[in-house]
Amino acid sequence: MEYFWNVLAAASVTLEMAAGSLLAAIALGLSGAWAKLCGGRWLAAVAGAYTTLVRGVPDLVLMLLFFYGVPALVQLALDESGSDAGFDVSPLGAGLATLGLIFGGYLTETFRGAILAIPKGQIEAACAFGLGRLRIAWRIVLPQMARLALPGFTNTWLVLVKSTALVSVLGLEDIMFRAKNAAQATRQPFTFFLLTAAVYLSITTVSMLALRWLERRGAHDTRRAPSDPAGRAA
Repeated sequence: MEYFWNVLAAASVTLEMAAGSLLAAIALGLSGAWAKLCGGRWLAAVAGAYTTLVRGVPDLVLMLLFFYGVPALVQLALDESGSDAGFDVSPLGAGLATLGLIFGGYLTETFRGAILAIPKGQIEAACAFGLGRLRIAWRIVLPQMARLALPGFTNTWLVLVKSTALVSVLGLEDIMFRAKNAAQATRQPFTFFLLTAAVYLSITTVSMLALRWLERRGAHDTRRAPSDPAGRAA
């Protein structure tokens, strides 16, 4: 039972990794979508290269490059400059940065597609009423983008949760790392890996239910918009 609870306790590390990576991915996704749509030729080219790279290279390769390669390059630069300082990246930091970078590329395309699906007439009408860019983005673009992007966002989140298992190869004591150790110590791999699968399935199931509720709520609010007594769109 000690191994059992030890494995379950590591679920909090997995959730921390997933939530932190998601926040980084959202920030990068919004920045990448803006760069592709409004950032000019050079920023659009940089965003395009970014999404091509992270979607074309395996997640594990990028994670190992970041965990082993980046510290080695920084340390080499420090040594060349005559500094005695050392540089290292923790497994948690490497996992957060790499997963955020990877799934930020996917969310870039999700957000970009959602923004392109917004009828241009709404933005033109807002401009005609004299609304500024920030107000248009906050009151018109972002709410509709969030609703339209929700199905793709849901899929990205579910894949991200499962991808956190890769960070165990860096030595992070998440649920996958502890399950592997427990399986080796007790020689019961089926028991502990099945437990790990059940935890991941529980997380993804609860996530799907919550996000589907949000999707239905958004669709319900959209259907109610034309009946607004003031005659305004929601």
